[in-house]
Amino acid sequence: MDQAPTQGYAGILLAAGRGARFDPSGHQNKLLQLLSDGETVVAHAARNLRSALGSALAVIPADSPLLCAHLSSEGFAVTKCVNAASGMAASLTHGLRLTPHAAGWVIALGDMPFIQADTMTRLVEALRQGADIAVPCYRGRRGNPVAFSRRHLDLLLQLSGDIGARQLLQSLPVMEITVDDPGVCRDIDTVADLRNCRCSKETVHA
Repeated sequence: MDQAPTQGYAGILLAAGRGARFDPSGHQNKLLQLLSDGETVVAHAARNLRSALGSALAVIPADSPLLCAHLSSEGFAVTKCVNAASGMAASLTHGLRLTPHAAGWVIALGDMPFIQADTMTRLVEALRQGADIAVPCYRGRRGNPVAFSRRHLDLLLQLSGDIGARQLLQSLPVMEITVDDPGVCRDIDTVADLRNCRCSKETVHA
């Protein structure tokens, strides 16, 4: 069951990467692969984000009609980033410009489907209590998603390339939220990662 929405905060799901490590040929979209429960990787990630934030805006490439149709059919808001190939920052700034009035943002990744909604809710609560940047930590290791307050909007909009917001996490104060959630450090980057998740053998093509 979805939790109560965290009013004023926006959830942005970055789902515009090419996933070259998963399939260098580009024929298989890792986000559309099925997990053991029969749900796709990206739908699982989007649903967890929406459960915590009340909504989830998925940023996808402009040339991925199947991904767009899939997420739209699942009831998620979708926006196409025409310059997504230039790096993660393009997708991030695209999503931020479409949610300019949010009190803050939780930035999640489409290939991390196992993050608990409670973890995202705790990140928003950290923003409410005054944090400008909050990240979850599992067993001493920082993970995703990352939450930002409006204070850093201008800096976020200046990002470029494929580093995303990593440089801000290295140069600005960050509140670390200890969580019992291994999903914050678990992404699906390769076919082996997918197998380890006991996924279905069925493959969906982009």
